[in-house]
Formats: sequence, structure tokens, C-alpha cells
Amino acid sequence: MMKDMTDYFVGEKQESVLFILAALIAIGLAVWLWSNGHRLRFMALPLVVVALMQLVVGVTIFARTDAQLTQLSTQLASAPAQFKQAETERMNTVMANFKMYKTVELVLLLVGVCLIVFLSKLDVATGIGIGLVVQAGFTLALDLFAEARGEAYLRALAGIAG
Repeated sequence: MMKDMTDYFVGEKQESVLFILAALIAIGLAVWLWSNGHRLRFMALPLVVVALMQLVVGVTIFARTDAQLTQLSTQLASAPAQFKQAETERMNTVMANFKMYKTVELVLLLVGVCLIVFLSKLDVATGIGIGLVVQAGFTLALDLFAEARGEAYLRALAGIAG
């Protein structure tokens, strides 16, 4: 179980770095688009809004993961039944949240595609649409990986005796 738990949290921490890097790149691109008056400068709006969320999530997960893993490792060693119950409940909540996140990301993707397809003559709509597609698509992809890690971790939790 220790290896499964470590793998899960290492994956979470690695993905948090991707969120942070994506956020910084998106903010840099947004600044460049806006400051150069690029015709797609309105792409900066969804880039920055989603980047701020990515930055908060990435920094939060990166900052708490090591301490969380240490605390859970101690709990697993000293009280495996309580660990299993508490961690299973926490992970069930995490997994339920992925359904909501994926729904929001898919809606943003669809809105972005519709803006690009149906309002392509308007630079504002096209820029916002491209920004939504890029950010929602990237975030959805990372969340799908995180969800798969969560499912594997939940299976490992279910295998704990007690």
C-alpha cells in the first residue's frame, strides 16, 4: 500500500508542476498578445482567468503534498483501519469532484469551439474561443490523468485488510 500511496502523491506533485508551468506560460502569452495589440489579444482573458486557477491549484498541491504524504504514512503504519476509512472517504470526495470539473471543462471547450465556428469573423469571439479551447483542453487532459491516478489509489485502499 505504501508504494501505491507514494505513487499517487508523487504523481499529484508532478502534475502540480505542470499546472504551475502552464499557468505561467499562459500568463506570459496573454501579456504578449495584449501588449502587442495582436488581433487575437482577447484570447488573453480566458488564458489569464484559467491560469490563475491553475496557479492556485498547482501551488496548493505542490506545497501540501510532502506533509500530507508524511502524515498519511504515519497514520497507515499506526492505525490502518482508520487510515483506510478516512482516506477512502477523502478520495471518494476527490473523485466526485472530478465529475464536476470535467463537466465544466467540457462546457468551456464547447463554448470555445462554438465561438470559433459561429463567430469567426469577430476577433473578440475568436480570441476568447481559442483561449477557452486551449485552457479547457489542457486542464481536462491533466484532470483525466489525475482521475486515473485517483482510481488506482482507491483500488489500493480497498485492498487494505480491516
